[in-house]
Amino acid sequence: MRQFDLSPLYRSTVGFDRLFNMLDQAAGYESAPSYPPYDIERTGEDSYRISIAVAGFGEKDLSVETRENTLSVRGSRAAQTGEGAPATEVLYRGIASRSFERRFQLAEHVHVTKAGLENGLLHVDLVREIPEARKPRQIPIGVEGASAQPQVVSPQKAA
Repeated sequence: MRQFDLSPLYRSTVGFDRLFNMLDQAAGYESAPSYPPYDIERTGEDSYRISIAVAGFGEKDLSVETRENTLSVRGSRAAQTGEGAPATEVLYRGIASRSFERRFQLAEHVHVTKAGLENGLLHVDLVREIPEARKPRQIPIGVEGASAQPQVVSPQKAA
């Protein structure tokens, strides 16, 4: 693994704490757990879907939460004991049922629209909604000598 010295960047920048935190976290991802497996798909120009394999977990066992551009998905199953539990002995456990927490860093203006559980997959749909003020605008080019003031078209002339 390569080591990068980012201290010059820390000294000369202000307000990039989130970026540097992500870089620090990325350095530790080589040993990051791979449970549960997931896919990230682009479903449209500004829409995405995260699908997480959560076999054995029900809706009550899962939670999806967003906080400050971080999507957190948690899962924990309560042990089945007591009167309602089936009286069986597990000989081999191949379906993992351990608790997990998976975090995803979201870009600016990306929001969760819905989450659903289907066939052992938790689907989290996201959309990027860029505010009008941030979208590109076409600026008309004026002719020299023409009035620099924008002109308002009266409703009668426009119709």
